[in-house]
Amino acid sequence: MPDATRLPHLRLDGPADAAPLVLGPSLGTSLAVWEPQLAPLIRTHRVLRWDLPGHGGTPADPALLPQDGTATVADLAALVLRAADAQGWESFAYAGISLGGAVGLHLAAHHPERVSALAVVCSAARFGDPAAWREKADLVRAEGTGAMVASRPGTWFAPAFATSGAARSLIADLRATDRAGYAACCDALAAYDLRGALPAITAPTLVVAGRDDPATPPALAREIADGVPGAGLLEVAGAAHLANVEKPEAVTAALVAHFAPPPVRDDATRHAAGLATRREVLGGAHVERAISRTTPFTARFQDFITRYAWGEIWTEGTLDRRTRSCITLTALVALGHEAELALHVRAALTNGLTRDEIGEVLLQTAVYCGVPAANSAFSVAQQVFDDLDT
Repeated sequence: MPDATRLPHLRLDGPADAAPLVLGPSLGTSLAVWEPQLAPLIRTHRVLRWDLPGHGGTPADPALLPQDGTATVADLAALVLRAADAQGWESFAYAGISLGGAVGLHLAAHHPERVSALAVVCSAARFGDPAAWREKADLVRAEGTGAMVASRPGTWFAPAFATSGAARSLIADLRATDRAGYAACCDALAAYDLRGALPAITAPTLVVAGRDDPATPPALAREIADGVPGAGLLEVAGAAHLANVEKPEAVTAALVAHFAPPPVRDDATRHAAGLATRREVLGGAHVERAISRTTPFTARFQDFITRYAWGEIWTEGTLDRRTRSCITLTALVALGHEAELALHVRAALTNGLTRDEIGEVLLQTAVYCGVPAANSAFSVAQQVFDDLDT
């Protein structure tokens, strides 16, 4: 029987007075799965990461999650609510990967007053046949989580990434996971089906899918995005099930934009936010060079682009930074601003676009901006790529 006073292992990062954000892990991983996103998110949030029962620092204890086959995602959601209550948080933003995403969907559907914004990464409203999850639970109870190790690299990552240090570290987390805790989480997934509750979710929702994810393919992400009113959808090219680890730039940029606090409409705050965004997108070295060249004659213009272009337009959360990069590249090609185009090709890479995606944007400009303009743009982009490679 779960104990309503028990908490999972958790870790807090970021300013104590910042807006609260809870990050939920995927099955077989620890809270370390969120390391690629942590530094950018704690700039604006007090981040709480937690471990599933039997994972990381949370014990496999029936007082936290039943081990008799009756565990549910609602039980895991209750752990999150207790963790948030312990911080005094009446509401919080939430992002979760896979099973952690299912917990977020449950919270948003059944406790809408607690979830201010939601991001669901490589997850689903239903994870396939319940019988398959029961079989997996039985297997792990009998043989331990080592029985899952051989299949996880090909599920969690594309082949080129599966031998990386980050991938090996996560597989080590899986080996260390308690069999009873892992099996209980499988039981929870077997009983989980939130498809009918998706229309009840009112929190602003972002859905992220790995385009090469064999566990929760993009069709399952689209089912969530279609079911949740107003939800946005991002498909990450070249990423499998742990897209936030394999393609951290694209996922991080999307999460930062989605969870960005509402802009404060005073000039000083806009300037500060714009300067931070400008450095993140264009690079600190470029921005410092531009500032160092400021003269009394150009000072008002530097203030204008920092405060208005970067502090108001680029920080607005309606469009993510990937989308804004696509728009910016197109406009610069159309107007023939090649120096600015080179700068924003680099920025587009920072914002999570791949070289192939940048090429696709430039190819689109050939149709709507003209072949000569696109020809020059491809030349500029190729030079940027060559410089980065050398």
